[in-house]
Amino acid sequence: MIKHIVCWKLREEDKAKNAAKIKVVLESLKSTISEIIDLEVGIDFTGNDTAHDVVLYSTFESKADLGIYQEHPRHLEAVEFVKSVVKHRVVVDYEV
Repeated sequence: MIKHIVCWKLREEDKAKNAAKIKVVLESLKSTISEIIDLEVGIDFTGNDTAHDVVLYSTFESKADLGIYQEHPRHLEAVEFVKSVVKHRVVVDYEV
């Protein structure tokens, strides 16, 4: 099992609107990309300076399935939007 976790800090302009859109766009991938076992998107409510604004937690059966997800056209469309509103990104992929 592969866990794929991504956290983003968003640009200040339209932050709440963009966080909500990221959530909708990413969650829609679950019904489109069959390799996704589970996918959850959370929006930080603390406003803490050290917190990231949005987190993606997703699981895949294998590294190959994660690769398929990352190259899927719908995922690449989502990436384009996310990149346009993000100022910082961190990611962790691990196997359990």
